[in-house]
Amino acid sequence: MFVRATLTALGILLSVPLAAQTPQPPFSLSVQVNEVTLEFHASDGHGLPLNDLKLADLHILDNGLSPVRVSQFQILRDVPLRLAFLFDTSDSMAGSLTRNRQIALQFIKSILRQSSDQAFIANFGTVSKSVQLWTNDEMTLESSLRHRSVYGERARPGTALYDAVHQTCQYQFAAADKASTSNLILLFSDGDDNASRFDLSDTVQACQHAHTAIYAFRTDSSVGASALAELSEKTGGRVFYDPSDSPTSESDSFDDLRQIEATQRNQYQLTYVPAEMRHDGRFHHVELNANDLQDHIEVRSGYYAPPR
Repeated sequence: MFVRATLTALGILLSVPLAAQTPQPPFSLSVQVNEVTLEFHASDGHGLPLNDLKLADLHILDNGLSPVRVSQFQILRDVPLRLAFLFDTSDSMAGSLTRNRQIALQFIKSILRQSSDQAFIANFGTVSKSVQLWTNDEMTLESSLRHRSVYGERARPGTALYDAVHQTCQYQFAAADKASTSNLILLFSDGDDNASRFDLSDTVQACQHAHTAIYAFRTDSSVGASALAELSEKTGGRVFYDPSDSPTSESDSFDDLRQIEATQRNQYQLTYVPAEMRHDGRFHHVELNANDLQDHIEVRSGYYAPPR
């Protein structure tokens, strides 16, 4: 998000005896550039992607203030995906695991591109456990999803949802090249949490730092609905509702997955200089809207300023 430019002065080699030459480290000057880069997706009133937005169509506020200037605005097409499938295997989700696995398999078979994408699989109850490390191989991912290990071990009751998402964002996405991939989590959970060390705010912050959007697939439980909504909204994702008494057809879930793909592969990128930037690590709330009230913008809710 924040760019640090480094200027290196080139030394001039003098004609002196070899023994008299002393290696000198290159002189470098670090210059802080206070620019913020946002990726966002735009759709019309029917949910279809908008591919012709102009900078003049947008209105942006950073902590309530208009930016000093916008230095870059561009369209990103066919961005590679880096995604994690995260399965809640607590007792409350036992009846939904087969259905959730089918949705994940559908994504792998129909949307994942072996030439460019990477995927990771984990589950969680009271603790989070990796099922499949990062790979682009479709057969390996399918085999891992069909293995009984994806159902987890529910030896202890409880759900540590926030810990699982926080850990995934911090350790699986933080080191990813944010400029070349689109990071997302497909989260299969009812949103209930009763065993985490981290809270909801900590978890949102970790995912915002890692530029990772959360797409939640939830059942009709109302216990954690608000938590899933906040996780998704503040990271630039959304929630898909799958009522247990009315099973979603494969075509319906495929439409949901294609919508996720369209959102994450095709984005706009906006780089600007905020009106106020202090290197204090504080959160900056971002509002981004289109002039046409029918248009919808999906963007994370803000960013954290770099510390001193």
